Amino acid sequence: MGAAKNYDLVVVGAGPGGYVGCVRAAQLGMKVACVERHPRLGGVCLNVGCIPSKALLDASEFYHLANRRLADYGVIAGDVRLDLARMMARKDQVVAELTDNVRKLLESHQVEIVHGKARLVDARTVEVVEGGGDGAAKSLVLEAGAILLATGSEPVAIPTVPEDGVAIVGSTEALNFDRVPEHLVVVGGGYIGLELGSVWRRLGARVTVVEMLPQIAGPLDGQVRRALQRLLTRQGLEFLLDTRVESAVAVDGRIRVQIRRQDQAGQLDCDRVLVAVGRRPLTRGLGLEDLGVKLDPKTGQVRVDARYRTSVPSIYAVGDLVAGPMLAHKASAEAVTAVEGIAGLAGSVNYDAIPAVIYTAPEVATVGLSEDQVKERGIAHCIGTYPFSGTGRARCMGETDGFVKVIAQARTDRLLGVHIIGPRASDMIGECVLAMEFGASSEDLARTAHGHPTFAEALQEAALNVRKCSIYAS
Repeated sequence: MGAAKNYDLVVVGAGPGGYVGCVRAAQLGMKVACVERHPRLGGVCLNVGCIPSKALLDASEFYHLANRRLADYGVIAGDVRLDLARMMARKDQVVAELTDNVRKLLESHQVEIVHGKARLVDARTVEVVEGGGDGAAKSLVLEAGAILLATGSEPVAIPTVPEDGVAIVGSTEALNFDRVPEHLVVVGGGYIGLELGSVWRRLGARVTVVEMLPQIAGPLDGQVRRALQRLLTRQGLEFLLDTRVESAVAVDGRIRVQIRRQDQAGQLDCDRVLVAVGRRPLTRGLGLEDLGVKLDPKTGQVRVDARYRTSVPSIYAVGDLVAGPMLAHKASAEAVTAVEGIAGLAGSVNYDAIPAVIYTAPEVATVGLSEDQVKERGIAHCIGTYPFSGTGRARCMGETDGFVKVIAQARTDRLLGVHIIGPRASDMIGECVLAMEFGASSEDLARTAHGHPTFAEALQEAALNVRKCSIYAS
């Protein structure tokens, strides 16, 4: 190892937690280095997660609309054909542009970017092994007053369903199929499985979702979850719930999937299997155990305090490494708070106001407590709902599926949760997050004038209906 280079902060990982933490630290006057093991910055989110999946979701939705719905609007498209290679190329271009923007952002803030595999030598030292193009490798030593870990997560594998990267794949490979599967079996009914299943269903695949739990999208509000499954079923997705996948093997050019529901065994024959059963913190190779950084023995998550300090005070961790939902914007919020704490500033993350979105069609967006959670906690509450079919804009656009659900505390009327399934839900939830962050009541939402005609009028009407005074709700 050569001579050490000194920094105020070394950030390990260049995803939404890492690069945002780097920029905020630089804004606060710190000398910062960012270590990333992959050639491109942006982490899982930009490279093989949020961004490429949304690019394909939007593209596949356009194809579906052109094939199935444009004629309803008087638009006759003629012979609509799929150019999958071009669709994939556009997706890759979007990813390349955004990851390049991250690099430019860090460079403009004088953050030093170091590519290589990081390992913590001690509480203030990071060794980075860089792979040389000629096969040689060299190591750098980075010393810092503080180290921020933002290495993200990796997919959970199923030992009995070994991935080969071609026929039995994870989410990364499912973003890059060279042809539309004839029959895609998705193992796991969470956000990732539902989104990627939707992509390939719209493009013509038969899609079967196998979920070991009795419901899909487990964390969702029950009423929203049931509506989502009903609407996705109507679109052609098949669901096998309370069902386990016991094995998947190649037989005569096909994949034979053995399943079991209670005491009944079954079999699915398909040409592609997507394993999407969840993700786990990516801590391998960092050397945390040797330094005494404490992990949760059940989840593998790094234990941190309110300032995101680990059990070693100079080492911090955020994002998918720590407890809470594995969401890019949650990682970014935690990174800002952690860095501001390092700088001696006060900060916190309000986990009651962290939104979550599923980018199916219709979209699902949620913030705060679900009805089930409110009941479990014994909180007296009122609920107001309103269907999109009651709004003029939804009628004009033919996007009438879904509803808005507002939950408020019965005595104070303070918002406890808002749940939306329907068009533009991912954009509408922003107003609800802001309202909850400022401790708004359902009356505050109800008395806020919303433009007409807009989808957001459904939110206003649901808020009005919390107190049973909606103009249009029966």
